[in-house]
Amino acid sequence: MTDPASISNPDGEDLLFRLLRQLDTAPDASQRATAAAVGISLGRLNTLLRQAADSGLIAISARPGPDKRQRFAYSLTTRGAAEKVRLTDQFLARKLAEYNALHAELTGSASGLPPLKHRTNPMQSNLAPIPELYVSYESAQKLKVEAADLVSWDLTPRQICDLELLMNGGFNPLKGFLTEADYNSVVDTMRLTDGSLWPMPITLDVSEDFASKLEAGQDIALRDQEGVILATMTVTDNWVPNKAKEAEKVFGADDDAHPAVNYLHNTAGKVYLGGPVTGIQQPVHYDFRARRDTPNELRAYFRKVGWNKVVAFQTRNPLHRAHQELTFRAAREAQANLLIHPVVGMTKPGDVDHFTRVRCYEAVLDKYPAATTSMSLLNLAMRMAGPREAVWHGLIRKNHGCTHFIVGRDHAGPGKNSAGEDFYGPYDAQDLFREFQGEMGIEMVDFKHMVYVQERAQYEPADEIEDKDNVTILNISGTELRRRLAEGLEIPEWFSFPEVVAELRKTKPPRAQQGFTVFFTGFSGSGKSTIANALMVKLMEMGGRPVTLLDGDIVRKNLSSELGFSKEHRDLNIRRIGYVASEITKNGGIAICAPIAPYATTRRAVREDVEQFGAFVEVHVATSIEECERRDRKGLYKLAREGKIKEFTGISDPYDVPQNAELVVETENVDVDNCAHQVLLKLESMGLIKA
Repeated sequence: MTDPASISNPDGEDLLFRLLRQLDTAPDASQRATAAAVGISLGRLNTLLRQAADSGLIAISARPGPDKRQRFAYSLTTRGAAEKVRLTDQFLARKLAEYNALHAELTGSASGLPPLKHRTNPMQSNLAPIPELYVSYESAQKLKVEAADLVSWDLTPRQICDLELLMNGGFNPLKGFLTEADYNSVVDTMRLTDGSLWPMPITLDVSEDFASKLEAGQDIALRDQEGVILATMTVTDNWVPNKAKEAEKVFGADDDAHPAVNYLHNTAGKVYLGGPVTGIQQPVHYDFRARRDTPNELRAYFRKVGWNKVVAFQTRNPLHRAHQELTFRAAREAQANLLIHPVVGMTKPGDVDHFTRVRCYEAVLDKYPAATTSMSLLNLAMRMAGPREAVWHGLIRKNHGCTHFIVGRDHAGPGKNSAGEDFYGPYDAQDLFREFQGEMGIEMVDFKHMVYVQERAQYEPADEIEDKDNVTILNISGTELRRRLAEGLEIPEWFSFPEVVAELRKTKPPRAQQGFTVFFTGFSGSGKSTIANALMVKLMEMGGRPVTLLDGDIVRKNLSSELGFSKEHRDLNIRRIGYVASEITKNGGIAICAPIAPYATTRRAVREDVEQFGAFVEVHVATSIEECERRDRKGLYKLAREGKIKEFTGISDPYDVPQNAELVVETENVDVDNCAHQVLLKLESMGLIKA
């Protein structure tokens, strides 16, 4: 990319200033008119346009139409707009100096005009209001009435998070869901087509059926899950994306072990819509309303209290003592005030729910100096995209008025890939953020891995302990913390605050007191239902928690009687079973499920539903298809072989053998009581039942 300074020469900056000003005020003028306004020839204009485009100051796009003199359209990029402001200030300062000199020459005295910087006192960029996509209250009331007659799309939870940050300016400079051109540019280059840095595709994914009914330029209403209209959108783009490419480019691998890639392939709609959004009202939040701030509300708060430098701390976990020390050090290093800015939208499956986390934050907020620390909640749907996510988080925090941002080791990493290795290197996120922080306008504060030094009774950065061979270094990993909570073991005060531990224990009592789900899967006739019944009786004999059996045939009769046996209907049946099991688990009961559940992606979705509230124990009843066919009392396999039953698992439809089941049970030549006992032993080893 050409440096803007290369355009500078004795008359170059004035020429560039006149060009940018002209393109900004008259973007649709012909080249001839533009050249005349700037005062140069067409040939000189073309040279200057190429230099400005190479410098990233303007974007050039083809313009349809018969007039060959207007084949191209020109628009200022974000960088170009900033350069125009700089050149404007420079031009005004020079003209003021020339006026002062002329005034002195003619009158023999100074003009008395104050310097430019005293006459124009622009507000700091991190404190000035930023654009929102909401219309006025009066316009919103009219638009609500008109939007009631539009075709509607009911937003998913992730889409609601995205829409809220689009409308309130958190995703500035986006004006809506990405167009196809912007989407492709973001995926390939981390930039919008106008050159603005933006690393994450923000798209409205919909079903093929819904997309097929739309026309270019059509307005649609965007509703929340209660049917409330939040915004309208003008659909300018409607396309089927290359999701494998999106996974590779954005997340680093097309691997379903990554939660966002799994969502991309197995949950998100197949078609993307793009176009500008008009905001009518923000989504309603009934929880922690006083803690939720829009970017402009935070900027107004920072202006009011005089916070010119603010360092943001991103977290999706409870705050422990190491985090407190880390944030203290970050604020001191940046000489800034501290904003604790946790994500309360969608995080990684299995994370502590945001209700518990916010109670934990509030419990320890008084451990921070009130005059220098504040907390606000961010309704963001995380993608766990590592390096790209770190840059994205930085841009979002810049929009919220922050000047510094703490980037952690393996920031927003999703864990292990299918090969058991980390998706991203531990410092990849810091490296990418550092590469772009000058352009982003927000500085990175490196996350220090803090450990407890017992002899000095304090937390210190692990890489700064020079006498580590002579001191006792203590640390508790996230895995170890979860184990201690699950088993009711002590969590030392040097690691966490008693108030935080108390909140965590309310939500996560010892595993022997939690609800859980046992999910049997296997071929028809494998023995799932028989073992499930035996297990139910044994658990009821033990007592302590209610036990519910969700057998495949029973559920079909009472919960899914209207469904057939297509893949779509079988998936829906399993998701219904998963929903009921998750509710039983959430309320401290034991759910035993015994469907065939042939598809791995559906079983994974059920696991994620249940693991929000308790343990999910998958049991693969690994009876061979030959043995199942031999046992077949209903004659189903015979009918399937004859083609009288379509899409029969194991015969005309596949069965995805579980790769990571908690237990595999062989039923051939093993009695039912023994099989059920194997499951009990597994539950005991996991701490779900007492010995």
